Amino acid sequence: MTDRPDGGWTITEIIGRFRNASNATLLAATDAGRLVVYKPEQGQRPLWDFDCLTLPAREILTFEVSEAAGLPCVPVTLPVEGPFGPGSAQELIDIDEEFNPAPLIDRADPILWQAATLDLVINNADRKAGHVITDRSGRIWCIDHGVAFHAQPKLRTVMWGFSGRPLPNDMVAAVARLAESLDRRLHARAEQLLSGREADALAERVERLLAEPVHPFPPTDRPPLPWPLW
Repeated sequence: MTDRPDGGWTITEIIGRFRNASNATLLAATDAGRLVVYKPEQGQRPLWDFDCLTLPAREILTFEVSEAAGLPCVPVTLPVEGPFGPGSAQELIDIDEEFNPAPLIDRADPILWQAATLDLVINNADRKAGHVITDRSGRIWCIDHGVAFHAQPKLRTVMWGFSGRPLPNDMVAAVARLAESLDRRLHARAEQLLSGREADALAERVERLLAEPVHPFPPTDRPPLPWPLW
């Protein structure tokens, strides 16, 4: 996939910019001949509760967590060097522009369990409806995970329709795989990309979810929904 020691890509061309994005989000080409969404560290707007320079690293760790758990709903996301500095690069999905996730979200369709389970373990603070997309084959993908992995509870999601439902067996198995990977190497990787505190919090969330594999109810002490919802 890449010859770089860190397993990442190098940006060779900037093609355009996604103007609707709140942070610098660029369409680019890599040395591996891939079209990617490039998010440089220096292009992220300041946030009160997240270090903005770490947002690309959180995107990368989300992909690595999804792979370790066997939840293949996140496009390949790797470290990248580019003309605007280091950041993350995610493979561009040829999306189905006609897809509307709202009906699936409204009825908490089981097809969204991968996304809902991933959000629980990464503590996703910004699961908007528009972050659930499909490609031309109908496969569901999840994007935009820059505000995740906070050490404090931050879950903000449109997926509360799953509240109180037991995780399906295959999702419990995915969380168990993630726990094994954390024991082996992923905890150290989370420390490397973020911090020991956030790595420990990730492991604790996984342990709690295995002990009680049920989707939680919305919190009452903080906003449970992202804004805007889309």
